Amino acid sequence: MLKILLFPFALLYGLVIHFRHFLFDLGLLPSKSFEVPVIGVGNLALGGTGKTPHTEYLVRLLKKDYRVAILSRGYMRKSKGFVLASRSSSFQDIGDEPLQYQRKFGKEVLVAVDKNRCHGVQRLLDLDPSPQTIILDDALQHRFIKPGLNLLLTDYRRLYVDDYLLPAGKLRDVKTSARRADIIIVTKTERILSPIVRRIILEKLKPEAHQEVYFSYLKYGSPVLFPSMKVTQFDRKYSTILLFTGVANAYPLKDFLRYRCRELVTIDFPDHHSYSERDVRLIRKTWNDQFTSKKLIVTTEKDAMRLINSPYLRLLKDLPMVYLPVEVKFHGQDEKKFNQQILNYVRENQRNRKVHSVED
Repeated sequence: MLKILLFPFALLYGLVIHFRHFLFDLGLLPSKSFEVPVIGVGNLALGGTGKTPHTEYLVRLLKKDYRVAILSRGYMRKSKGFVLASRSSSFQDIGDEPLQYQRKFGKEVLVAVDKNRCHGVQRLLDLDPSPQTIILDDALQHRFIKPGLNLLLTDYRRLYVDDYLLPAGKLRDVKTSARRADIIIVTKTERILSPIVRRIILEKLKPEAHQEVYFSYLKYGSPVLFPSMKVTQFDRKYSTILLFTGVANAYPLKDFLRYRCRELVTIDFPDHHSYSERDVRLIRKTWNDQFTSKKLIVTTEKDAMRLINSPYLRLLKDLPMVYLPVEVKFHGQDEKKFNQQILNYVRENQRNRKVHSVED
């Protein structure tokens, strides 16, 4: 009933989005390309499709052979304009996802934020040495820049073809925008994916002739202790796990943790939530309310980025608290095919640049 009531507003929103795309398609709004390989990672939904771990996957794939840069908007940061991340950067400077990239890869990768993606790419190219490949984090709707390769991510449990535009659903862009993607990745699948399920999803997606479709799942790594926290082990001995998250879609982590405790207690905050003293006290109170000595606090790596330098973290310093890193894995032959497609694109672009350089 609520979707029916909200559908007229979704229709109006869709008309606005269609008109914007129409202006870009006609060339009335400019879309700029760059000679350097630019890979866009995005989705049609509000969030929760796994852009961050897929971006990290691309970095691991490319950083051995190329100078890689990640350019993000830096959502929820307090700074303005172009900012190049450094060891001293904070969540307030660059946002949670760029901070995660910087802390994880350090000097191996350039990490920058800029709301104006074209300006951000140019600033990166002005560096010496400049990056050889640029990954645009969450860029499918930023049509002022035209990536050489577009990756569209869609959640296995909420495919974009089954969803609706805001506010009736969670789509922030029209479904026809999927045509601009070169690669579609169905994310957060079960670790075992049957050929029948795969075929059903492909029939739903109806990919274009130029599009490749891959399937991925999440693999959680070893827990990481918060700085100055009580030392603990992560195994099946816990009676209760208290999970707090401020991400768009935490169901894979919840499913993962349910098998590692007798009771999973959850506190859900909005996506990219900036934790206040009141929030941290709520976490502390919920912890105290669990009447068992065998308990543990768990959160996501992205949430940890917003808490590590928080002055309120001291309220939890005597408690066992960890965050769980997560990586992307592809099913079967998808990994080899996906890696090859990405590497072929970058290599071909590099060869073309060398040929043009010689001709000039």
